[in-house]
Order: sequence, then structure tokens, then C-alpha cells
Amino acid sequence: MCLILFAKDVHPEYPLLFAGNRDEFYDRPTAPAAFWDDAPHVLGGRDLKAGGTWLGITRTGHWATVTNVRDERPHRDDAPSRGRLVADYLREEPAPEAYLDGLETEAGQYNGFNVLVGTPEKTFYYSNRDGSPRPVRAGIHGMSNAQLDDPWPKVERGTSGVDALCEDKALSVDALFDILDDRQPAPDGQLPQTGVGRETERMLSPPFIDGDEAYGTRASTVFLVHRSGRVTFAERSFDGGTATETRAFSFNLTSPVAS
Repeated sequence: MCLILFAKDVHPEYPLLFAGNRDEFYDRPTAPAAFWDDAPHVLGGRDLKAGGTWLGITRTGHWATVTNVRDERPHRDDAPSRGRLVADYLREEPAPEAYLDGLETEAGQYNGFNVLVGTPEKTFYYSNRDGSPRPVRAGIHGMSNAQLDDPWPKVERGTSGVDALCEDKALSVDALFDILDDRQPAPDGQLPQTGVGRETERMLSPPFIDGDEAYGTRASTVFLVHRSGRVTFAERSFDGGTATETRAFSFNLTSPVAS
């Protein structure tokens, strides 16, 4: 993922809501969201090159997502895929804090990452660029390719949009997709400086990246966990900025959300 927006214990009906965009090279092979043949309790897309995923949720409500960190440190071509961090958590469904405590010992093998792991009741965050694992408080949060809640323009625009939806209770999958479809670049004076050059920073600055012939937003994903334990999940796929398919899923958690 390259933009993550989520609300924890904010909306009266939905203790957890999530919206995110996955930006990737167009030629990286990908399977769209589905329940996995080799782990039928897991719902999410698959990276067919390395076998991991950028986002998923299980039938018990364990969920996880990852972004890379864009900074000026050297990129290691031999590092393991960061999508494995999400896939391992979803397959095993451990306690979120225990999983991240174990991950700390091997985090240095990876290129820069931010990972969120949780259940409908609790969420934990860890970055190998930002200290130790920590719980995420109730509220509306956003993350791109810096650390959790760093005020990049796309993060601030996205969290403002989610806040407005929660305030007026006009929450829907389509309304969250609309927030993710914001293609307006940030003003030059607000661009992050991550070492890729001003033109590339501008191209990468909108919540939805139209990109160029090689790179852009490949998928937008939304899921809502209702207080009753009902999960609504939708993924919209894109090719060169044009929507090609929307997949929708709905299921009841095997362990209902605590009230």
C-alpha cells in the first residue's frame, strides 16, 4: 500500500473502517482480492512475484497492511519481500503485539517498512525506521511512505475526508472510494523531500497516482467492520488510471466484535 486511512473506535456503527490505495509497477504480476486457496480464512490480493500481500483480513477479523518507507537510505535488492510480513500474520493469526515483538528481531533484514496489524478491537504499528512496536489509539489515522500520521498532503486530505464521513454518518463503500480517487497533486511548497526529485515527488503526491506508463495506483481497497461482526470488503482494480473491476465480499466474523 502507498496510502492507508483508517478509523478506530470513531464511528458509532463501525469500530473499524479502512481505505487504502496500492501503488505499484504495472508489470508486477498480481492476483485480485479473493479468499486464498492455501489459506481459506484469508481474504486479500496476492503478489504473484514474491507470494505476499499488501493487505488482507481473516474470517476472525485479524487484519494487516504494509507500506514501504521512501527515504534516502540505500535499497537492498536482496532483502525479503515486505508483503511477507502481512501474509505471515494473516495465516497464523497471532496476537498483534506478540507478532510485532517477534518481528523486531528480524526487521533489519528488510528494506524500510511500516506495518499495521490488528483485530477489530486493537491495532498495533511498527516501522523498522521508527522505534519499537506500539498500540494505536482510537481516532482517525493515515500513513503513506513515511511513518504513521506523518502529515504528508495525501494523508491529511484523506484523513480529513474520513473525518467528514464519520461526522455526518454518511459512511459507505462508495464514499470511501471517492476519497481514494483524489488525483490532485500537492502544491509544490507542500511536497515531501525523499530524494527522488521534485517531478517525481509531484507525480507521487496525490492520493490516487495516475503515474506514467510504468507505475501508478493499481488497486483501491475498502473494508468496514460493523459492531455486529459483519465485514464488508471491496477492491477496485485499475489499469493506467482506469477502473477495470470491482470485487465485493461480505461475511460474518467467526468471533463477533466486542461492544
